[in-house]
Amino acid sequence: MKTAILASIIFSLITLHMQAQTPSGSYEGHISFSLGELAIIVHFDSSHDSLKATIDIPQQGAKNMELKNVKFNATNLYFELPAGPGVAKFDGKIFKDSIAGSFTQATVVGTFHLDKIKPSDTFIEKPKLPYREEEISFTNGENTFAGTLTIPETGGKHPAVILITGSGAQNRDEEIMGFKPFKIIADHLSRYGIAVLRYDDRGFGESKGKTVNESTTMDFATDVEKAFAYLKGRSDIDASKIGLLGHSEGGVVAPMVASRNKDIAFIILMAGTAVKGEDVMNEQKKLIMQLAGATPQEIEKSINHSKDLFKALRTGKGMEQVKQELKEEVLAMAAKDTAQKPKTKKEEEQLDAALDAQLKSYQSPWMRYFIDLNPQPFLEKVTCPVLILFGELDVQVSAKQNEIPMRNALNKAGNKDVTIHILPKANHLFMTAKTGNIDEYGMLKHEFVAGFLVNISEWTRKVCKLTK
Repeated sequence: MKTAILASIIFSLITLHMQAQTPSGSYEGHISFSLGELAIIVHFDSSHDSLKATIDIPQQGAKNMELKNVKFNATNLYFELPAGPGVAKFDGKIFKDSIAGSFTQATVVGTFHLDKIKPSDTFIEKPKLPYREEEISFTNGENTFAGTLTIPETGGKHPAVILITGSGAQNRDEEIMGFKPFKIIADHLSRYGIAVLRYDDRGFGESKGKTVNESTTMDFATDVEKAFAYLKGRSDIDASKIGLLGHSEGGVVAPMVASRNKDIAFIILMAGTAVKGEDVMNEQKKLIMQLAGATPQEIEKSINHSKDLFKALRTGKGMEQVKQELKEEVLAMAAKDTAQKPKTKKEEEQLDAALDAQLKSYQSPWMRYFIDLNPQPFLEKVTCPVLILFGELDVQVSAKQNEIPMRNALNKAGNKDVTIHILPKANHLFMTAKTGNIDEYGMLKHEFVAGFLVNISEWTRKVCKLTK
């Protein structure tokens, strides 16, 4: 789920002490910040007296840009890219086959994660999977979607699940910082007799058409309906046993689709919401700021700024005031870190330009729709079986905020088949966490908490009446 105000999130990195060696070769991964991710590839050359490096940014058509001030010391790695609104600074740690750390550029603060690209000249035979993978495509108006369908090897018609990503542009694996939750879920379910369709979001990856920010949550629901129609038309899929699994914003999309398509067999909601988008964002901000050590007064002030932003988005008035409030918030954070504090007129101008760009992004159709989106009316019409999963430590979608409203809405629908689990120590990605904060994501093992996958597969097999 997107964070409402970028300036309110203070990213820090937990240091893991592991023996490392001088990086060499190529690493691929992403820069992650509140508005999404940017794919990057970094090439290291250790054949010189000092470490050299270049960077590719495929989405911007940039290739072999020289990185400056490359510093390597034991497990620490630092490099810079002079570009755009200011120098992009990467400050990270080296692990066995990965690099992770913090990213800053002007007022943009985030993280980055890179995985070493393994040589492809050595053939390693992969074990045969108990399912087959098929690359598929379907359309929704001007949008063409590319996806992967995993189908059990056993004969006959199979139950199926459509996976729905969270907010922001995501690939079919819902990949974040090297973790691929949807790929893992698809593999697990297909090993247990269930076909799984996952696809790149509109305008992202191999899918073409309008971008996510140009669209709304309801648009995403129509994408799912087209995926549903595609599966219903296949001879190897049981059309009466097709369900949906939505994560985060996808956990809002799934009830939308199920509320108006009564032949959806079941839905699974991973960190889905049951209150208005504005309330979700404000609660998210509060929890993240608490973990960052903000005072109650700082949190209240920042949430009031968010309320001013949401009001301006609804009315079209007051954006200049919002910009000034956001600037004050950024400067207050910068005062705590002199390295980030603007010192010259040029840096002040860069800050203003970055704030203008940030405010423009907030005025997207997605944001304008989402802040007033209330899942309750959709949940109140869902009568199919529902499995609801929350993470105990999730700071992006709070179980405390959403569980009871979700339960009450489904009760109002007369739904008698609702199962809810709050998984201990799980964060928003359902990984085992320490605090649940976003800055941990790149540091955690790329695996789900114990019981997560079993909960999903056993419940789905029971709903679909699979016995073999």
